[in-house]
Amino acid sequence: MKLSVFGAGYVGLVTGACFADLGHRVILADIDRRKVEMLRKGRIPIFEPGLDEVVKRNAKQGRLLFSTEQPRAVRESDILFIAVGTPSLPNGEADLSQVKTVAKTIGANLDGDKIIVNKSTVPVGMGDLVASIIREQKGGRHRFSVVSNPEFLREGNAVHDFMNPDRVVIGASDPKAAETVAQLFRPLNARITMTDVRSAEMIKYASNAFLACKISFINEIAALCDRVGADVNEVASGMGQDKRIGAAFLSAGAGFGGSCFPKDTLALIHVSEREGVEARLLRSVVQVNADQRKRMIEKVKEVVGPLEGRLIAVWGLAFKANTDDMREAVSVDVIELLRAAGARIRAYDPAAMANARKSLPGVAFAKDPYDAVKDADGLLILTEWNEFKEADLGRVKSLMRKPAIIDGRNIFDLKTVKALGFTYRGVGRSA
Repeated sequence: MKLSVFGAGYVGLVTGACFADLGHRVILADIDRRKVEMLRKGRIPIFEPGLDEVVKRNAKQGRLLFSTEQPRAVRESDILFIAVGTPSLPNGEADLSQVKTVAKTIGANLDGDKIIVNKSTVPVGMGDLVASIIREQKGGRHRFSVVSNPEFLREGNAVHDFMNPDRVVIGASDPKAAETVAQLFRPLNARITMTDVRSAEMIKYASNAFLACKISFINEIAALCDRVGADVNEVASGMGQDKRIGAAFLSAGAGFGGSCFPKDTLALIHVSEREGVEARLLRSVVQVNADQRKRMIEKVKEVVGPLEGRLIAVWGLAFKANTDDMREAVSVDVIELLRAAGARIRAYDPAAMANARKSLPGVAFAKDPYDAVKDADGLLILTEWNEFKEADLGRVKSLMRKPAIIDGRNIFDLKTVKALGFTYRGVGRSA
C-alpha cells in the first residue's frame, strides 16, 4: 500500500520505518527541514535500539522516503497516518495544534478517497474534530474515513513492540476502512480489536493512566516498606504472581517520567473534570509521583548529611534505559532539588548527554560512570542502564570520597553492596 506518516518523532519514525519494512511504500513527512535532511543522510535524530538499521535498509531500497512537502504526501498516498506530538499545556490539557494543522493540510490537498489514521495520542472526540476540519477544507469533493489506531510502543523497545504487538486497536465507524487498516497489521499475527473511534481513543489514555497508577501504587507501598522494614522487591514479587495483578510495572523507584505517562494522565484528568467526573484517583497518582522525587532527596540526605557543598554523582539522566529522551525525566527535577539544597552535581548517561545539556544547564557532565564518582560524597542512580548494573563497584568505592549509594532504581543486590562497605539506600528496601 501507499502510506504517508505525518511527524518524524518517536512514533512517526518507528511507524513509518516498520511499515516500510513490511513492504509498503511510505512517505515520512515532517515540517522540520533539519530533521528531514538528517534522515536523508542516514542519520537518526533519536536513540532507539534497532531503528537505525530498519530506516537505512528501507531508505536504500526506496520504500521509505523523507519529505517536508506535506501536500505531496497527501496526494501520493492512500492511507495517511497522523503521528505528531500532543504535549501538555500548562493546565494539563493536550495541545492539539499540530494535529489540527495536519488535518487542515490533508483537507486542503485531498485529491481522492483516503483513509486518515490518528496515531497521535488524542483525547476522546478528536476523531470527530479531525473529520470536521477535513470536511470543511475539502469542500465535499472526495470521500474519506477517519480511523483511530493508538500506539503502544515503549521507548527503548519500540521496533520490537511494533513488530510484536500485544494487541492492535482500531476504532472506526466505517467497517471497510477499519478492515483496510487491519490488513496492514495482519502479517504481525497480532490480536486486532475493532471498536468505535471514541472507545479506541479512550483505550489509549486509560491504558497509560492505569500503568502510571501501578507505578505510583508500588512507590507508595515502598515508602511504607522503608518505615516497617519490609523489602518492596519481595512484596512486588509476591503480588505479581497473582494473575489478577501481574508483575509488570510493579518496580519501585524514583518515579515515572517520559513523553506519555505524565502527559496522558494529566490530559485524562482534564477531560474527566471537563465532563464533570472527579479524577480523585488520577490526581493522587500524579501527586505520589511528584512526592517520589522529593523522597530521593531525603534519601540522599540520610547518607550524605547536609548537602551544601557536597558533590553528588548521578548515574542516569534519560527517563528510562535504552533511550536518550529527557522529556519529563525524573533526573531533571531531582537534580534541581539537589542543587537548590546546595549540592554540586556530576552526571553521566550512556545516551542522553546531549539532550541533558539542554535540560540541565550548569551541571557538570562526566565522560563515563567512573569519572562521575571521582571524589563524590554520594552516588545517586536514576536510570536503570545495564552499564550501571555491571559496574565494578570495588573501583567505584575506591574513587569516591564517601562510599554511599542511593539506588533510585533498585538495580543492585542489597547484600553485595553492603558487603563491599557501601552505605546504601534503595527504594522500599531495608537499609
